[in-house]
Amino acid sequence: MTNSTINIVIENIKHYRKIRNLTQEKLSEISGISRDYLSEIERGKKTPSLKRLILIAKALDVEIYKLFIVNHQ
Repeated sequence: MTNSTINIVIENIKHYRKIRNLTQEKLSEISGISRDYLSEIERGKKTPSLKRLILIAKALDVEIYKLFIVNHQ
């Protein structure tokens, strides 16, 4: 993934997590991904694998493609 794509994914994960009123801790529980790892993803320190993106998208109840588009609609 390019840096701009990664930034879009990061912002979308934060966006959908916040509109669903989920903390990183709660998203961690739902997705099975550690809170520390989710925090690193949201801070741009880690780039999630496709497998983890699928888990995050399912936990956020969004289709995975929505994590890759700029428009949050």
